[in-house]
Amino acid sequence: MKKKLISIVTIFLIAILALTGCGSASGEKTRTVKIGINGDDADLWRLIQQKVEKDNIKLKIVSFSDYVQPNTALDDGSIDLNAFQTITYMNQFKKDHNLDISAIGSTVIAPMGIYSHKYKNVDDIPKGSTITIPNDVTNAGRALKLLQSAKLIKLKDNFDPKGSIEQITENPKDLNIKPVAAGQTTRSLDDVGAAVINNGFAVQAGLNPGKDPLYKEDPSKKAAMPYINVIAAQTKNKKDKDFQKVVEAYQSKEVKDYIKKRDKGATVPVVVSIDKIKDL
Repeated sequence: MKKKLISIVTIFLIAILALTGCGSASGEKTRTVKIGINGDDADLWRLIQQKVEKDNIKLKIVSFSDYVQPNTALDDGSIDLNAFQTITYMNQFKKDHNLDISAIGSTVIAPMGIYSHKYKNVDDIPKGSTITIPNDVTNAGRALKLLQSAKLIKLKDNFDPKGSIEQITENPKDLNIKPVAAGQTTRSLDDVGAAVINNGFAVQAGLNPGKDPLYKEDPSKKAAMPYINVIAAQTKNKKDKDFQKVVEAYQSKEVKDYIKKRDKGATVPVVVSIDKIKDL
């Protein structure tokens, strides 16, 4: 009986050592990687969590409620990665706040759309109509480019994306392009001919960004590239192999299929070389 007890204890100790002496069955230590997100993407990141487990990566999701903290936390090392912003927003934010962060992989684009409660097609919008657009720097320029793509206006050849309505050179329908707070664009729909609305605010208002817009951004076009969302890291860590495995997991077919099924066109997976968009 004593020998049997010793054998059981020995087997138990060996099992404990096998589990605690290394991070995985393969003998490699598990690395915890903290990623900051904003919004309701936790379900998507849980799928990615599962995918990177085989690479001995424990992905810890850290949720933020604004668009400032995820970048400052990344810069000070509180988190290792973040995934919530467009390449254009990131580049402007890091410049304004002197942060040393870089994009390491593309994720999705959330196409901006032109919506209306009164008309079914952009061609139906009559002369003299008011169209509301977001008034913040990044989205105002984006909205104007979308209106130009829809052939409602024409912009200066050297259009500055940070500019606004003063850069309109042709307005054949004499439209009243009215900048308002981004959150007010959806509320304006009953009173205007149309509104250019960010994806997030459209969803909050019960609109379907995949079906409801009269016209929306084409993710395959060059004009949409500045609005591709990215995963970011500290610049010194941009080539970290584990971080690249997180990017690879996000860009996998399984994850892309999940996004397409879940979002129904509200967000579109985009895989593009960071070199093509890093300076936008």
